[in-house]
Amino acid sequence: MRGFFHKFLKNILDCFRGRNLLWHFLAIALTYLFVVSNFDWFYFGATHSSLLRTLLFPAVLLGAFIPLFGILIFFAWSAIKKNLHLKYTAYALGQAALIGLLVSDFYKAFTGRPGPPGFLTQNFTTDISHIFRFGFLRGGIFFGWPSTHTTIAFAMAVVLLRLYPKNKLIRYLAIAYALYIGLGVSMTIHWFSDFVAGAIFGTVIGITVGKSFLKKYFT
Repeated sequence: MRGFFHKFLKNILDCFRGRNLLWHFLAIALTYLFVVSNFDWFYFGATHSSLLRTLLFPAVLLGAFIPLFGILIFFAWSAIKKNLHLKYTAYALGQAALIGLLVSDFYKAFTGRPGPPGFLTQNFTTDISHIFRFGFLRGGIFFGWPSTHTTIAFAMAVVLLRLYPKNKLIRYLAIAYALYIGLGVSMTIHWFSDFVAGAIFGTVIGITVGKSFLKKYFT
């Protein structure tokens, strides 16, 4: 399992250094714009339909189970095939998913943003998209800003793009997966700005982890 923790702490810190830190500020700035312009509430109303939620709610389940069970299956398959590239790909995906979880939950612990109405409440008329409970653990870490589903999905997808830049099938499947998860949760359990911030954080994490593993194991 040593490969899984390859430069683990350094990769976490690198996600907040240099240009990467600027992307964090961009995610915060875009969230502010989406909130104060009422776009989050507009998007919620425009996409609040039974058909869309039926089609996209599986993204909530897939975004939770694939990072765990999918990576374990991928790792088991690499062991069966005795393929080192697949093995270290599984390690990179696992590390990206774990860092995505940690970064997302770190922000959630201090922002405390409630999700859109419809799952925890049936009040569709009151705009609650402006609510943030700033502090420590005032809103828990399971809901809120940013979207953990999106952060992890984009982190894993970008890792694959970094490790297999010439494989078109992997590229298209990775992008399609990340967008389905991100847009799916943005129309069900998250606000649009949660999705955008998660996509930015996930991309930063994926680039950082992918670069680290590419340099060590794929060259």
